[in-house]
Amino acid sequence: MTEPTTTQLMPMPDDWQRALAVVAHPDDLEYGCSAAIAAWTDAGREVAYVLATRGEAGIDTLEPAQCGPLREREQRASAAVVGVSVVEFLDHRDGVIEYGTALRRDIAAAIRRHRPELVITLNHRDTWGGVAWNTPDHVAVGRATLDAAGDAGNRWIFPELAEQGLEPWKGVRWVAVAGSSTPTHAVDATPGMERAVRSLLEHRTYIEALTDEDPESYVRDFLTGYAKSTGERFGGRPAVAFELFSH
Repeated sequence: MTEPTTTQLMPMPDDWQRALAVVAHPDDLEYGCSAAIAAWTDAGREVAYVLATRGEAGIDTLEPAQCGPLREREQRASAAVVGVSVVEFLDHRDGVIEYGTALRRDIAAAIRRHRPELVITLNHRDTWGGVAWNTPDHVAVGRATLDAAGDAGNRWIFPELAEQGLEPWKGVRWVAVAGSSTPTHAVDATPGMERAVRSLLEHRTYIEALTDEDPESYVRDFLTGYAKSTGERFGGRPAVAFELFSH
């Protein structure tokens, strides 16, 4: 049964040192999650990003061969704003990511490389709160990330990874899903909000193709509105919400 939307959100665990965020596209983390990441890096925690694609099919007016490198540069600049220096791309094709063993293997390999305690991903369900249809890429990557958190610790799933020097990692304690319609936990967005705004603004080419609004007004209104709404279930403090799965 779905919990009532009035249920208060719990603070995210803070007894961890390394996190790995795995999403489909450049900008996925910046739409609502990067204020939390800024707070975590401020506290001395390590966060790395892994993106399944380079977002090359995301801008109608740019051919993928031009778009991919541009969006990669924007993503690296965006990550740097919130204290993330490690950004990796798995080179799956934007728009047609397939859920399956190949994707699970690539994400499990990333988890074994980075050895996180916390794994972060994006909404893996068919819709955004039953209102808007989710994209197949988000669904595939979110679901594969949840599965790969277990795959990474099992020596006999993808044994070729150990042969490549990537030993099993059983240390994933939680997977946190951003953008969930059934969140359970949250992070105070106040300390990281200005950097979250600047981080999303680094995706300027994408944003200018997405909306005719002033980019800064669009970004600020979106992020602060989301955080304020979430904060109604977090003691009135602007917040970033996650659905937290123990592992």
